[in-house]
Amino acid sequence: MPVKTAPQYNEIFDAPHYLPCVSLLMPFEPKMGLRKELSHKLKLAHDRIEKELEKNYPEDMVKLIIQKLAHLLSGINYFTHKKSLAIFISPLIEKIYYLDIAVEEKLIIDESFEIRDLIYSKKEIHKYLLVVLSSKWTKVYLGNTSHFARITLQVPDNINAYVNEMPEKVANFSDEQKRKEILLDKFLRHTDNALTLLLQTYRLPLFVMGTVRTVGHFKSLSHHTAQVIEYIHGNFEEHSEAELQKIMEPHVQNWKKIRQTELLVQLEEAMNHKKLAVGMDQVWRSSCQKKGRLLIVEKNYVYPAQHSANPEVIFARNEDLKNAFYIKDAVDDIIEKVLSSGGDVEFVDEGLLKAYEKIVLIEYFAGER
Repeated sequence: MPVKTAPQYNEIFDAPHYLPCVSLLMPFEPKMGLRKELSHKLKLAHDRIEKELEKNYPEDMVKLIIQKLAHLLSGINYFTHKKSLAIFISPLIEKIYYLDIAVEEKLIIDESFEIRDLIYSKKEIHKYLLVVLSSKWTKVYLGNTSHFARITLQVPDNINAYVNEMPEKVANFSDEQKRKEILLDKFLRHTDNALTLLLQTYRLPLFVMGTVRTVGHFKSLSHHTAQVIEYIHGNFEEHSEAELQKIMEPHVQNWKKIRQTELLVQLEEAMNHKKLAVGMDQVWRSSCQKKGRLLIVEKNYVYPAQHSANPEVIFARNEDLKNAFYIKDAVDDIIEKVLSSGGDVEFVDEGLLKAYEKIVLIEYFAGER
């Protein structure tokens, strides 16, 4: 686990029954709640930790842990715009991180810090973007399992807004059908440009609805076809928002598959922009440099490692060296580095990242921080 201690403490820290390690993850959005309410929730967490420790550890050890916890809680930043916080405490360590991920509250008291189990507690928020195309207009919705709301594009969403922009020779074109095709392409091209900005704000699975003809035009000119999870064909011009949400239900039922497909799309995009670190060596270096926006790693992937003289370089642990000072799992260390620099973490099924050495890190694009 990501713990930095002086060398003389390493032997003590590795003694499994000496140290209780407290790992706490909880929602924390000061902008969404009153400070008094948040303080009360933290007080409840404090009391719960104390009660759990008293069951299994001696009084002096419990007192030391609780003192460190009280010290951390007294310095809580109520002006942060983060979504959650993670607290790690042992008799030697006290750390707090403000995270940009939505979580369920979880407390673990064990012989070591359990950062993986905490990340598994992330809330699965099933958000997606839906683009509904017609020959007359475009509508975009942000949906999840319970809400469905329209998003306003930064360009006109009705094709009539572009009629007057048509070149005169096209506007007077004798073939009316040809004129309509050109106008539709112009309209959809502006829509696609607006989608570029939208997808930078919402990195979510993308679905597109429309007739075969309209969707065909969109596919022929869009820069975002690789990001589309599924095209849903049909005429939806007269459908209400409630009806559209109902139509989407079977398409988002297997959310795990959808989310992993969307992560692979993000991965490919990052590779095309040369913002992807692949494999343990590259990912470790990039995380040390605080470049990580999104770490994607296969579940159960563990990498015992040893430090080199360069802190940005590690190598796989050699059991024959009998070195007592080694990294039990470099993946956990990387998770901490990514979270502490404002990034996020996603676990995927084993084998999904086979071509990428089981672990990849999408780095921040220019202007994202």
